[in-house]
Amino acid sequence: MSELGDVEALLRSALTPVEPAEGLSDRLERGLSEITDAAAEELADTELSAMRDPRNWGRPVAAALVGGTATGALVVVRARQRQKKRQAKGLRALERTVQDLAAALRRRLGG
Repeated sequence: MSELGDVEALLRSALTPVEPAEGLSDRLERGLSEITDAAAEELADTELSAMRDPRNWGRPVAAALVGGTATGALVVVRARQRQKKRQAKGLRALERTVQDLAAALRRRLGG
């Protein structure tokens, strides 16, 4: 029975939450922003007349998927940062982050 207790103690110590390095979230946010910007540029460079041919759909569709995924991940990262700073509840922090991200996108797109 003591072996079982030792295993449980080892598992508890191995599975304790670890806070990531301070700069990790900043680097992740910067990388996701760069990916989002690159995807937006790719979509902006797409000529609408070329979209009549389905063979030309690959790059814009890939850019939309990658950009959307990066934007979603960016929302989650920023919500997590905001939650840590304000100790806000999950949905409120996420809502505020989505609003901030929408405002930032409007500024970038000139709207």
